[in-house]
Amino acid sequence: MKLSSTLLVLIALLFSLGANAQVKKDTVPNNKNVSFEKGKEYILGGITVTGLRKFSSETVKVFTGLRNGQVIKLPGDKLTSAIKKLYESKQFSNVDVYLAKIDGNTVYLQFDVQELPQLNEVKISGIRKSKAKELREEAELKLGAMVTDNLVVTTKNYITKKYTDKGFLKTKVNLFVKKDTSDINTVNMNIYIDKGRKIKIKNINFTGNKKLSDKKLRKAMSNTKRKFIGRFWKASKYIEEDYQEDLETILDKYSRLGYRDARILSEGITWNNDNTINIEIDIEEGKQYRFADIIFVGNKEYTDEQLHQILKIEKGDVYNGAVLKERVKGDNTPTSEDLSTLYQDSGFLFSQVNAVETKVENDSITVEIRIREDEKARIRKVTVTGNDKTNDHVIFRELRVKPGDLFSRSNIIRSIREIGQLGFFDQNVTPDVVPDYNNKTADINFNVAERGGSQIELQGGYGGGSFIGTLGLSFNNFSIRNIFNRKAYKPLPMGDGQSLSLRLQSSRTFNTYSFSFTEPWLGGKKPQSLSFSIYSSNQYQFNFQTGDVDRSQSLGIIGASVGLGRRLKWPDDYFQLSQTISYQSFNLNNYRFGVGGELIDNGTLNNLSYSAILSRNSAGPSLIFPTYGSEFTLGVKATFPYSLVNNKDYTSLDTAERFKWLEYYKLTAKGKWYTSFTDKLVLMTNAEMGYLGFYNNDIGPSPFERYFVGGDGIAIFQLDGREVVGLRGYENNRLSSTLGGTIYNKFQLELRYSITDSPSASIYTLGFAEAGNSYDNFETYNPFELKRSAGLGIRIFMPAFGLLGIDFAHGFDPLPGFTQKSGWQTHFIIGRQF
Repeated sequence: MKLSSTLLVLIALLFSLGANAQVKKDTVPNNKNVSFEKGKEYILGGITVTGLRKFSSETVKVFTGLRNGQVIKLPGDKLTSAIKKLYESKQFSNVDVYLAKIDGNTVYLQFDVQELPQLNEVKISGIRKSKAKELREEAELKLGAMVTDNLVVTTKNYITKKYTDKGFLKTKVNLFVKKDTSDINTVNMNIYIDKGRKIKIKNINFTGNKKLSDKKLRKAMSNTKRKFIGRFWKASKYIEEDYQEDLETILDKYSRLGYRDARILSEGITWNNDNTINIEIDIEEGKQYRFADIIFVGNKEYTDEQLHQILKIEKGDVYNGAVLKERVKGDNTPTSEDLSTLYQDSGFLFSQVNAVETKVENDSITVEIRIREDEKARIRKVTVTGNDKTNDHVIFRELRVKPGDLFSRSNIIRSIREIGQLGFFDQNVTPDVVPDYNNKTADINFNVAERGGSQIELQGGYGGGSFIGTLGLSFNNFSIRNIFNRKAYKPLPMGDGQSLSLRLQSSRTFNTYSFSFTEPWLGGKKPQSLSFSIYSSNQYQFNFQTGDVDRSQSLGIIGASVGLGRRLKWPDDYFQLSQTISYQSFNLNNYRFGVGGELIDNGTLNNLSYSAILSRNSAGPSLIFPTYGSEFTLGVKATFPYSLVNNKDYTSLDTAERFKWLEYYKLTAKGKWYTSFTDKLVLMTNAEMGYLGFYNNDIGPSPFERYFVGGDGIAIFQLDGREVVGLRGYENNRLSSTLGGTIYNKFQLELRYSITDSPSASIYTLGFAEAGNSYDNFETYNPFELKRSAGLGIRIFMPAFGLLGIDFAHGFDPLPGFTQKSGWQTHFIIGRQF
């Protein structure tokens, strides 16, 4: 069919393009003889654009996506898409398309557009200038933005909601747009804000509630609180979204107590004369239900008794729909014990477990647990992506899922934890499980994000009458096998998961050099670690009166240690046994040194010891911010009891000879538990104690290896093997005697909140309460005589610098020998995590 009228052609086009293109009769070309054949393909000969004020026609042509010479249909998808693109550019309020001319198979189109005005100026009145600036940025009122009706409406609604959410329930916002005569097609926006007074909640009143008191219901409303003197931790403002969430929480509380029919009959607010509001809530509680029979259907792999042990719901228990759902489907935590997890841990990836209420009789509900086990699924392929530096084998050897294994949800979660414990990756490890129902298999890909594994310590300072320079290098993902491979230096050979550290410290009065290396998988096949370290130190006599250093008077220390660690399989593979042999030699050359309250000038002291540590660490998934699990350590460190076999009379020996070979034994027990309330809020509980014993009463406790309690807990360079125990709120080491204690205990609660866990920096805040003390012997030991403290702090972990933090702690008890309490102390934390 051919049409000779341009207007009729336009109408036909518009019917095919939809309502976006509008007919404008005054823009129809004067040529009345243009006609086209519907559905025929034409070649686009050109585009003209009318109605422009600021844009160029070339810009509009680019927006359309059309080009001269391309084939189009009239009407057709390409023309429809061109109009859609112009609207989606958000530059035009109206777009019309006209057929201008046809020359054989060549067609010429005319686009008539109406440009949106641009925003030139925004003025906000009624609030401070600084707040107005913030509001412009938050509402994204940028100069040059196209002003649409939608922008005006959303801006007004945004500002109104912003202030009503802050408690200004009577906020009024007036917004006016007017032309700006200083430029073409621009407008100015004037916004007038009247916040009014902040409205607080005076009372929250309940009616119809008999089983739950008003107090319990108000407590359930965690977001909406009434005002009273002394409440500072939660504002008593009305926020509609939070209030509606609290109403759901009230019903959930009733449901958990068996009142599954509870409902809110009505709710609303009433105004008081003092510009406050009351919240009125009318509740219908209904009756309390209990579980009747719980019937399992379709279970073959597990017996009813085994499933009941997981479900933990008995006939006659108060009906709790939320708990029933958690015991059937899980609570979305890594440690969830539920029926679905039970099946998925046994290979039943495609199993389905559903709870259905089959009969409600009086106040009893019969529940049927319907199970569709299906076939067991096996893992077909395991891959890792995102590890650009760390070699694949370092990750794969830690995974608990292997190709050919039965599918196990718990093993996937354990694999996430093991990857996080490496310390090379961001803690948000995301496994992607791709099931194949037809073949009863699944592919698993672990996507990781690497972060820096090396740290550099470079610092200088003044102390002890001289400048002190320190250089420390720590490489936590080193590759010693590529140490002679020049191509592997980027800038260092990395990727094999080994740890290597170097530290040099020097001044006029001393110098220290240390080196340590750890291979976590000796031989590459079993989780057995090898570690060794060596260090050398020389300290010279310093005259504090003259400031002179006498290098002929020196104390030289040489130390070395070798350790083996093995991951155990019993009682489970969270256990590890570590054994270490260490040796220290203290060589005194006219150097006055205090030992056991006595002074010696010359001689050699030796400390040869063996230590064994049995530990269990199930905390995870992150090293920096664990959210579940626990850490336990039982340790013993001992020397050979020389005095019991060498037949020497130690009462007649001088100090140097008596301590030539140090002898002692140390017992240590530590435990930490992590309990998560949300993904970001975690409670860490800690308890620890230590005891330093001796073999011979004539020698007594060793003057070395003692406990020094108090302060930030950071161990600085020491010569006597002391163990520093932090107890914030008190000065460093001040809770122990001058020589150090032989017994200590410590208890701690720490509530942590994660602010961010990005790869560049992990940040969390904390509040803590702790208590502990140091004792010289069992005669003075009193486990209830503790020094107490509490405070707040923050931790920042950056891969290049390690853990940094600051604590503000208040000590409630006096230091030994004083009567005034310790009071407020500030502690800076570097490289250590409490």
